[in-house]
Amino acid sequence: MVNAQKLSPRRQRFVDEYLVDMNGVAAYLRAGFASRNAAAAASGAHRLLKVDAVAEAIAERMAARQQRTEISQDRVLNEYARIAFFDPRRLFHPDGRLKKVLELDADSAAVLTAMDVAELAAGEGSTIRKVKLLDKKAALDSLARHLGLFNDKQTVKHELEELTDAELDARIAMLSSDG
Repeated sequence: MVNAQKLSPRRQRFVDEYLVDMNGVAAYLRAGFASRNAAAAASGAHRLLKVDAVAEAIAERMAARQQRTEISQDRVLNEYARIAFFDPRRLFHPDGRLKKVLELDADSAAVLTAMDVAELAAGEGSTIRKVKLLDKKAALDSLARHLGLFNDKQTVKHELEELTDAELDARIAMLSSDG
């Protein structure tokens, strides 16, 4: 367990800010670290995240939050799978009528973002049924990334992990001068 006294007040603030949105650069700036430009802030955040006491404090706080909220990686993956593999036919009765919200099973209700039923006054077939589901492709993409099916992301991550701080600073400076 990391002793909170191991961290300076500004480093503790960095940990607090990092846990807000998991954005190292934004946390670095919100914690009050001075920076000449975005590249310097990225470099500073990267260095701070590699400090053992900072990394341990973040890991401990994340584990505590996970336990408190009961949100685990498995639970998130299960929700993505629910969306990705949902069959929309489950929203309907065998005769084609849309099920009422209270008739839906948990998996069907979980993927539903909107349900509109409008009864029109005149004519045959005067019922309009519209349902809106969560984005199946986005869920599949998230699962695929998690499973390492997109190798381009893995390669870039591995390549960056091998760089020294100086090499990373040089790359960030090169990229910021190009844009």
